[in-house]
Amino acid sequence: MPPLNALRAFEAAARHLSVKRAADELCVTAGAVSQMLKALESHLGVKLFERANRGIYLTEAGQSYLPPVRNAFRLITEATGRLAVPSDTGMLTVSATPFFAAAWLVPRLQSFHDTHPGIDLHVATSTALADFSRDGVHVAIRHGLGRYPGLRSERIVAVEIVPVAAPALVARLGMPASAAALLDWPHVHDHERKGWHLWFEAQGLEGAGRPRGPSFDDSALLWKAVLAGQGAGLLPAAMVERELVAGTLVRLADRALLDDFAYYLVYPEASHAHPRIASFREWILEAAAAAEPMPNDGRVRATAR
Repeated sequence: MPPLNALRAFEAAARHLSVKRAADELCVTAGAVSQMLKALESHLGVKLFERANRGIYLTEAGQSYLPPVRNAFRLITEATGRLAVPSDTGMLTVSATPFFAAAWLVPRLQSFHDTHPGIDLHVATSTALADFSRDGVHVAIRHGLGRYPGLRSERIVAVEIVPVAAPALVARLGMPASAAALLDWPHVHDHERKGWHLWFEAQGLEGAGRPRGPSFDDSALLWKAVLAGQGAGLLPAAMVERELVAGTLVRLADRALLDDFAYYLVYPEASHAHPRIASFREWILEAAAAAEPMPNDGRVRATAR
């Protein structure tokens, strides 16, 4: 069994793709994180990270090791979540991605306060997966396919996604002349490796074959992998609008609306019956069913189930 602190350092460094940010999260020095990562690699006898001047990147071994390590931490989180339900303070902490919070959630919060004046919401923004036992988060809103082991997820709204890549990768491979040309490109994937398959199907292409390339269970990691030039990725159009304007990402094809790619309400299974979480769940799904399209995205569909 590898040292638990080394596993925590590995998970944090893999999530941030940064030793410094992992150190800040774990309240230790960057040197301490580096030493723990080296000790873990020595213990396992494999290299988990490639180190470059501007950051670190997961090796193939690191990519395969990360999901089970995260799942192990999630099992601990789920067990702790049975105890870490909201207290009787009246506070409910909601973690949402910055774009969703600003464009969709915050403009509707007055409706929630009018309906539930006894519940005080604290909205925190993040693109990383919530740690329900450590971060004090009760419910989270994340974009993806909505399948998180040990957690319950319910779809809120679906948004358009767009295939993007780093300029250096486009310069090397050339701008694709059609959707079919992207079949031969390197890809980065969601953790279920279904996004590109669904996108190619939507383009009328059936020959995608078995997905190859790294996969990530965190959209922030996927976004960073695309920026690093590891492959083309599918991301919410509004999320990458700033990068497309700045030229740090290149749009490879038109936007597409895939029903399975959506914003989901995510929370521990054990917290489902808690009154404040149940009230927020009921409100946000009703609000989604009646929602107007999200800003900057005229074809957003709202679905609650």
